[in-house]
Amino acid sequence: MDLKGRIITKEKTILDALRKMDSIDKKLLVVLNNEQFDGLVSAGDIQRAIIQDQPLDTPIGNILRKKIRVASPGDSFESIKQMMLDFRMELCPVIDENKEILQVYFWEDIFKEQELQPKNQFDLPVVIMAGGFGTRLKPITNVIPKPLIPIGEKTMLEHIFDRFSKHGCNSFHISVNYKADLIDFYLKSKNLPYSIDYFKEDKPMGTAGSLSLLKGVINETFFVSNCDILIEQDYSEILEYHRTNNNDITIIAALKHYSIPYGTIETTHNGQLVSLLEKPELTFKINSGMYILEPDLLSEIPENEFLHITQLINKIHKKGGNVGVFPVSEKSWKDIGEWEEYLKISMV
Repeated sequence: MDLKGRIITKEKTILDALRKMDSIDKKLLVVLNNEQFDGLVSAGDIQRAIIQDQPLDTPIGNILRKKIRVASPGDSFESIKQMMLDFRMELCPVIDENKEILQVYFWEDIFKEQELQPKNQFDLPVVIMAGGFGTRLKPITNVIPKPLIPIGEKTMLEHIFDRFSKHGCNSFHISVNYKADLIDFYLKSKNLPYSIDYFKEDKPMGTAGSLSLLKGVINETFFVSNCDILIEQDYSEILEYHRTNNNDITIIAALKHYSIPYGTIETTHNGQLVSLLEKPELTFKINSGMYILEPDLLSEIPENEFLHITQLINKIHKKGGNVGVFPVSEKSWKDIGEWEEYLKISMV
């Protein structure tokens, strides 16, 4: 039976599952134990495990949900199709009483080009930080501001709009400075179906300083996104995590993997060996450039002063505020802020 590469065994680790999902661009895998069906593992399962501080080398079998949705041999095709639609299932296996997989239905085979929809819709303000000079992308940014750099047939800004609009967001506040008139001219020419407001820095104010200009403008939970990143994730799940944990700020963090091509050595006093690892792999949580903030934090930002968002986050954390971190996989984060990454993405 062709499972389209969406199989993993229960002994494999959380990191193995993440890499598998990234390699096939899917977020749900069938878990086997001795060639028999043992469960399903989703990107959400892995995210919850990481949030609960489970190590990345934890076996998948340790994080499997006991209650999952699968089909039985007697279920009709129409009932299976409806279940997949209702619960946004990438795939649905048909399992008999002996835990044998009789058949697997795939979303793309049944619903063709129809995209999986977000779990929930919400209409919250979105702030896009688009005032930078795009120095790392020169010389193209000498002519085109970074927010208008094309990815396929659309600009970065339009891709960001699309992703939030899919979740129900239609109100955008764009921080501008460099080539602000060109950004305004382009977006007006597109006649987009959104509410778009600009707030302009008279001078560079860092990744958070210009947010002070939104005091009294935004009075509800809001998203902040850099203009050079895309996150492929159900944003309603991030929002649910933010609200469930009563966070003041939630940072969306990408898991970035690095392979060290050498053996590494750890020593103690007098140069005595503690450990020797051959070509270890390291994984870090990287600040992706997307956040959820509560509106009262705007009062924490000094007016007309340079402030990075990391400084704001540290300030809130030191005051005892709740700062959450929501993980996404490495390939769920697209960063076009540098030429190498931009060329990779633009050629896909």
